[in-house]
Amino acid sequence: MNIDRAVLAFAGMMVLASVALVYLVSPWWLLLTAFVGLNLLQSSVTGFCPAAIVFRKLGLPGGCAFK
Repeated sequence: MNIDRAVLAFAGMMVLASVALVYLVSPWWLLLTAFVGLNLLQSSVTGFCPAAIVFRKLGLPGGCAFK
């Protein structure tokens, strides 16, 4: 698995977790979904993603989006 796929998998897990939290706890957890979406949008424009930095430090190989 490379950094690109790890970032997408992490974002997907966060969205699914926030959906479960909205259903089980409070609709305020939709803010987590909004944060994940905004982070994906800004990283597609700027190329900066904090999750990619963490995955790089964990030793995952770079992909074409996060080199």
